[in-house]
Amino acid sequence: MINRRNFLALAAALPAIDALMQNNSVSAQGAARPVTLGPPPTPQQVANRQGFFVSMHEASSERFDFPAAMQGYAKAGVRAVEPNLVKVREFTQKPGESPASAKRLLDDLGLKPVSTSNQLGLPEPGQNRQRSLDDLKWKVELASQIGADRIVCPSAGAGMYTEDDFKMGADNMREAGEIAKQAGMTCMLEFARTSRFAGSLATALMIVRNANHPNVRVMMDTYHFWGGISKFEDLDLLRDGELHHLHFEDVPDVPPREIQGQPDRAIPGEGIAPLKRILEVVKRKKYSGPLSFESFKPAHTAMDPYELATKVRAAVEPIIKSVG
Repeated sequence: MINRRNFLALAAALPAIDALMQNNSVSAQGAARPVTLGPPPTPQQVANRQGFFVSMHEASSERFDFPAAMQGYAKAGVRAVEPNLVKVREFTQKPGESPASAKRLLDDLGLKPVSTSNQLGLPEPGQNRQRSLDDLKWKVELASQIGADRIVCPSAGAGMYTEDDFKMGADNMREAGEIAKQAGMTCMLEFARTSRFAGSLATALMIVRNANHPNVRVMMDTYHFWGGISKFEDLDLLRDGELHHLHFEDVPDVPPREIQGQPDRAIPGEGIAPLKRILEVVKRKKYSGPLSFESFKPAHTAMDPYELATKVRAAVEPIIKSVG
């Protein structure tokens, strides 16, 4: 007998399969080569982070509320999501809603929150650090209530820093890790190409290793990695299993990388980043799990979540297959 949760998940996947078949068919005039996609990942595969699979970051659907984004992603056959905790809280504060009903929505749609977003201001010294810590407290509690176990902590440092500041950065992340630990969560330091504090994989690894806390880990975004000051060889610095999460987007050829900003991200395969080579290395380094698409491009954030997630699946899953 099929239960309500499985029925909803199955029903959500069918339109996506039909749409993908139609979008990828070859016309008589000669369209692009069809892309054959497999079934969505199983709940066990997502929960255990087995192999690579597509995840959708809710920032990519910023113009939609939490239920609309999640429903669209599920309909597209996506099973891993990265909810925006501010959007989740807005939902839980509506009459009759709560963190429990937010989790129930995810469960009924067959979605697993493989990460959550986000908390700024944690690694670098700054006047607003106490506010960042206070925000972290409610965010990790809410994230845990909806079934997540990790939160992204980007570096957005814009100051002029000294070597002593980087020592303090490790202490700061250790303090954040203690807060996250109380909720069964992990803080993941994300280096950003625009940050003057943690702008490279090498620096992020240094801070996390010096923090030496079980609830402080490193993550990576391919847009920040390839579009920033990191080198491809920096991937060899990763120890086996050290990468805790991966955001997966492309770097466009134009505008020049020096003036690219958050809105300039591209769907994988539409830019110049060697995404297959990157995946091959992180796989060798024992990373397994979600490839989470995060975009702030207006053309993406305005797109219906179902249509965007369908397009992302069609772009990312062939790359996954090519890695093997």
